[in-house]
Amino acid sequence: MERALSLAAQGKGKTSPNPMVGAVVVKQGLVVGEGYHLRAGSDHAEVIALREAKESAAGATLYVSLEPCCHYGKTPPCTERIIESGIGRVVASMLDPNPLMCGKGFARLKEAGLQVEWGLMEQESRRLNEAYVKWITTGMPFVILKGAASLDGKIATSTGESRWITGEKAREKVHQLRNEVDAVMVGIGTVLKDDPQLTARIPSGRGKDPLRIILDTAARLPLNSKVIHADSRTKALLVTSVSSPREKLEELRSRGVEVWSMEEEGGRIPLQPVLKRLGEREIMSLMIEGGSEVNAAALEEGIVDKVILFLSPRLIGGASAPSWIGGKGIQSLEGSWSVKNISLEWVGDDIMFEGYLQPPRNTACSPG
Repeated sequence: MERALSLAAQGKGKTSPNPMVGAVVVKQGLVVGEGYHLRAGSDHAEVIALREAKESAAGATLYVSLEPCCHYGKTPPCTERIIESGIGRVVASMLDPNPLMCGKGFARLKEAGLQVEWGLMEQESRRLNEAYVKWITTGMPFVILKGAASLDGKIATSTGESRWITGEKAREKVHQLRNEVDAVMVGIGTVLKDDPQLTARIPSGRGKDPLRIILDTAARLPLNSKVIHADSRTKALLVTSVSSPREKLEELRSRGVEVWSMEEEGGRIPLQPVLKRLGEREIMSLMIEGGSEVNAAALEEGIVDKVILFLSPRLIGGASAPSWIGGKGIQSLEGSWSVKNISLEWVGDDIMFEGYLQPPRNTACSPG
C-alpha cells in the first residue's frame, strides 16, 4: 500500500477533479503490475496495473489507494475490469466518498466473489486526497492559507520592503505548491505592491499554472500587470464588485482577463460565494497567498482548511511593520484560531510550518 500511495502522489496537480490513485498487483510476493492515474479522462490506476500484469493477474492481490469505481464516467468502471482479470483479492486504503460510489464498488466486487479488505493506511490516503474528499462531499474547494514571515510574524519592514524575507529554496517550494493546486488567490494590494505573475515556475521544467485569482473590489488592476501578461496557459480571474467601472472591466476582458462581478458586503467581497462558484467550476483546491487583509478575511469567514507558513530566521520588529494576518484580530485568546496536526520541515534556511484548522472530513457511507 505504501507503494500504491507513492505512485498515486505522482499525479499531484494533474488529476483534478479526480482523486489521485495508485495501484499495485502482487502475486506470490512479487509485483507483477503497477500504475497510477495520470490525469482526468485517462486510464485509471487499476486498469494500467492490470494491463501490465496481463495473465499474471489471475489469483493475484490488487492493492489500490482508493475504492475502485463502479460507474460509467469518462472511463468504464474499474470493478468490471478487475473482475474480468481474475484478481482474487482487493485491498483498498479507503472508501471513495463520491456519492456515486461510497461502498458500491466494494459491494460489486464482493458480489462477484472477490475477497475485499479496506482501511490499510487510510489516514495517509485521506491526507493525500484531502482536497478531493472535501470537494466531492461539500462542493467547495479545499483552502490552503499560505504565508511567509519573519520569526516575529512580519511580512515587510515598516518602510514596506518585503523582498525577500524567505530564501530561494522556500520560494522554489511555493512554486511547487502552485503546481499542485487548482487555483491561487491574492488581494489587489499584493498585485499593486509586488506585481506577481502567480505562475508555477519549477526547476525541473514548466509547471502547471493554477487559475490565478485577484480580489479587487474597485477594479484597480493595472492593465500592464504581470498577472495579465505572464506566459501562462491559464487566464487571470478578476473578482470585483458589481459597481466597478464597466469601461475598465471591458478593457480587462479585451486583454484576456476573466471577470466575475459580485455583490460586496462592508466594503469587500465575501469569500464564501466565491468558493461556491469555484467549486461549481470543479476547482478542488485553492491556495490563498495574501495579503494580510485577505488572510484575515479568510480566517474570519472560516473557510481555511490548512495553513502553510514559511518562517524566516530573522527578526524585523516595528509596531507599524505589517504582520501576515491583518484585520481587527480577536478580542480574547479563547476566540483564537487553533491549528492542529502540525508538522515542520526545513526548506533551505527557512522552516515550513504546516497544520490544519478544520478537522479531517469523514464520510457517512458503508463499505457494503
